[in-house]
Amino acid sequence: MGNSRWVFIAGLGTLALVAACSAGNDDLVWGSGGKPSGGGGTAGVGGGEPGAGGMEGVGGNGGEGVAGEGGEENGGAGGDEPEPTGGNGGTGGVGGGGGSGGEMPDDPPWTPPKSSGTGDVVCYPGLHEDLDDDGWTITQGNCNDCDPLINPGAFDIPGDGIDNDCNGVPDDAAMQCDAGFKIDDADAFNGAKAIELCQSTSPTAEGPDKKWGVLSAKYVMADGTYGMAPLSRGLLPSFGVVTPRKGSSMMVLSSGVARAPGQAGYISGGSYEPGTKCSPPAGYPKQSSTCSYIDFASGINDPAALEVEIRVPTNAKSFSFDFNFYTWEYPGWICSQYNDFYVTLMWPQVPGLPDANISFDSLGNPVSVNNGMLEVCSAGYAGGKYFTCPFGTAELSGTGFEGHAATGWLRTKAPAQPGSTIKIRFAIWDQGDEALDSTVLIDNFVWDTESSEVGTGRPL
Repeated sequence: MGNSRWVFIAGLGTLALVAACSAGNDDLVWGSGGKPSGGGGTAGVGGGEPGAGGMEGVGGNGGEGVAGEGGEENGGAGGDEPEPTGGNGGTGGVGGGGGSGGEMPDDPPWTPPKSSGTGDVVCYPGLHEDLDDDGWTITQGNCNDCDPLINPGAFDIPGDGIDNDCNGVPDDAAMQCDAGFKIDDADAFNGAKAIELCQSTSPTAEGPDKKWGVLSAKYVMADGTYGMAPLSRGLLPSFGVVTPRKGSSMMVLSSGVARAPGQAGYISGGSYEPGTKCSPPAGYPKQSSTCSYIDFASGINDPAALEVEIRVPTNAKSFSFDFNFYTWEYPGWICSQYNDFYVTLMWPQVPGLPDANISFDSLGNPVSVNNGMLEVCSAGYAGGKYFTCPFGTAELSGTGFEGHAATGWLRTKAPAQPGSTIKIRFAIWDQGDEALDSTVLIDNFVWDTESSEVGTGRPL
């Protein structure tokens, strides 16, 4: 991923210890009658100004004065008359005294470590001054107040060798945190960990404790209310032949049973009906541009969702995650009033989008059997349309969706405001009835320092 850096640099003035010296005066001119006396040598000048004080509250050693240089041993000779005599030689200069030690001010200058890969970065923040305007001072845990992308609220960028989050150790962020979960784990924070949202934090945290992370997590229905069926969620180590994109588990949501054959709780047939219902999210159900007008049956059935509220890292401008949608509605129920939906709802809503959903195809269609990215299947005509199914059927093996279809792994990317709080709801449901279920696998949530447009495509 890209690695973005902002660096504030203040000029560093150089302190010089200056010594002045002078030789005796040997420029006298012989006059016809002579001068009354020769000019005396110039007294030597003492050392320069005292040395500058040290940095960071520790007194530096004073600058060493340079000994003054004496004048000529004798002045210039007198004139022709015998009486005048040459002047006495100049008195030797006295060495300058050492500079006084530095004092420890309340806000000492400070030299941070290299942080941008461009060389030494030098600035002068105070202990209680937020010089880079990132919300943290040195006393509040900021380990580099010259760079707004380095502070306790940042995420540790893997492999850059920098302590981005100021915890004292570079590159130590947990990248995987989902080992050992039970399939039926009911803790929604563990659901967040299953997709690699490994860090949680408190809404009221301050100073060094105000980190990025999950503020809240809950299993809900598609409209955000409680009442989701327990079998409609699962933290799975595999789904048939499909394994997690990262780590040991992946989050699975289903309008039926979030299990594959052979896993505890699996129910065959593709039409598990837990009887749960809720209101539709705003803007749904939604027409698909690949179908003529659909008169959707009313009501949302068997909804399942994971909702997380997250404080965005201060150095993140976007995020991504991977998902894989499976449906029993292919091939018999294309452009039907009963089509299932999967959406990723995000608040605050991304400007320019018609609703809160950020997972859609290139034509803006939400994920369903009518989405343009349903490509794991057997090629052929269905619902009056021809499906090319370029990825074949291998990823259907052992899932319980053999003979039906999936999208294969897709990746949604979306922008995020650094340091802000966002809410994301991953949701799936049966539209209008409870038959012919759909399932979504979700994994590999990643922050990025680069900004991104919202969109969904194939991961490289």
